[in-house]
Amino acid sequence: MYKLVVFEKEEKYINDFLLLPKKLYSKREIMQNEKEERKILEEKHVLNKYFKQYKILIYNKFEEVCGRCIITIYNDTDVAYIGYFECIEDKKCANKLFEEAEEYVKKERIKKLIGTVDSSFWIKYRLKINGFDKKPYTGEPYNKSYYKEMFEENGYNILENWVSNIYTKLPLVYKKKTVYKERLEVAEKNSYKIITPKPKDFDVTLDIVYELISETFKDFVTFREITKEDFREIFKDYKYILDYNFVKIAYYKEEPVAFSIVLPDYKNLLYGKLTIYKKIRIFLKKIRSDNYVSLYMGVKKEHKGLGKALTQKIVKNVYIRRSGCVGALITKGKITEKYVEEQINKKNEYVLFEKEIELI
Repeated sequence: MYKLVVFEKEEKYINDFLLLPKKLYSKREIMQNEKEERKILEEKHVLNKYFKQYKILIYNKFEEVCGRCIITIYNDTDVAYIGYFECIEDKKCANKLFEEAEEYVKKERIKKLIGTVDSSFWIKYRLKINGFDKKPYTGEPYNKSYYKEMFEENGYNILENWVSNIYTKLPLVYKKKTVYKERLEVAEKNSYKIITPKPKDFDVTLDIVYELISETFKDFVTFREITKEDFREIFKDYKYILDYNFVKIAYYKEEPVAFSIVLPDYKNLLYGKLTIYKKIRIFLKKIRSDNYVSLYMGVKKEHKGLGKALTQKIVKNVYIRRSGCVGALITKGKITEKYVEEQINKKNEYVLFEKEIELI
């Protein structure tokens, strides 16, 4: 019923790989970064040098693409990633993908598969498991609701769990004294300084963020170090989409110790063909958005509590804009899950799966 194809850089298969998400998702849902995916498939992405990949497609009897994934292997580990997973709602099709993935990693003497990870921590990871009734926000991993069941039925267990807090707008009159205000006041009295970088200092800010991410995320389950030059290449386009009022760097005695990056919620405007109409919409969102997404926050371990001070800065800016906010991708059970708890409207959940591979 289904035919499996393993491919390299053949144009037909690359095009079919890129086509499948367009068949599965509506225009309001699709979060496919086609340009980036093509670079990965053609092995022209700045990160391709860090890993090797095994690219799989599934076709039905009508030669229509029905499933896809990439297995990513780094040289210095016996763990592999399964990512770019997309599949029609058919268990047999999914099973064929998973079976081929396992057969391949067994030959490579891989002991564990983790997914979904689209090649790298620096690209995309995690599977969304609820909240499919709303449009995805900027940076949100988005997938079909039945993928969780497909992974579980093929022997995968949950390795990590995250949430995104969806916050309501603060009341017009909001003068409540909170722990966040108190932490900010204490921080400012104790040699901490939280600054808002200027657009002209983008390159310097990017280098600071690279150092802080490398330090604060080094123990994260999918984190792998890359060079500063590669980091710059991956994030260079942020220069054009940041609202710098929502970028914060915290210093302690002139040393950068924490950062926060909040983006206007462009939803999926940043993906696909960049038309004049889309450019105008992006520009208007950059000036003022109805919703903001707290995508990245990192605090050095010896400066615990500074996250609340940074959060207060974010809350103040969101309040001024009269907008909502998403506290994106927070490790479930951590204190950050309860930041500004009284304003949480709903929670979206995400998981990372793992499967132990039995080697003969």
